[in-house]
Amino acid sequence: MGTFGDRYRGTWARRGGLRVAVALALSGIALVVAACGESDNRNANRPPVPINISVQVGTKKVTASPAKFGAGPITLIVANQSGASQILTIDGPRLRQSLGPINPEDTATVKLDVQPGAYTLAVDEASGVKPSRLTVGPKRPSGQNTLLLP
Repeated sequence: MGTFGDRYRGTWARRGGLRVAVALALSGIALVVAACGESDNRNANRPPVPINISVQVGTKKVTASPAKFGAGPITLIVANQSGASQILTIDGPRLRQSLGPINPEDTATVKLDVQPGAYTLAVDEASGVKPSRLTVGPKRPSGQNTLLLP
């Protein structure tokens, strides 16, 4: 017949108590391992602060301001003042992108990450509008210590 403890252990093991204990132990180990993920390196340099480049498509030429700046993220804000719908194309090192059609008296925006080099902003040659050039210099400094930015 045995002692009370022998009967209790036998009942517990038959009911799957040992399996439950092993499953709980494995779950705990898995939870601990999952919590040990990659470290979050908050001191890594952030990209440069994005800058806005104003582009105007006029009746005679495309103008951009500023026309010289450092490499990194930019936002082109394009205003079409030509009187006709235009498709603006930016062409440069490892980048060729078109924007539009932009209706007359309308604006368009595009975000880009530019590398050092010369870029051309142009519309369809048939329109007779002269292209503009952007000169992109070395990469701008990191935005790491710039306050009040997202």
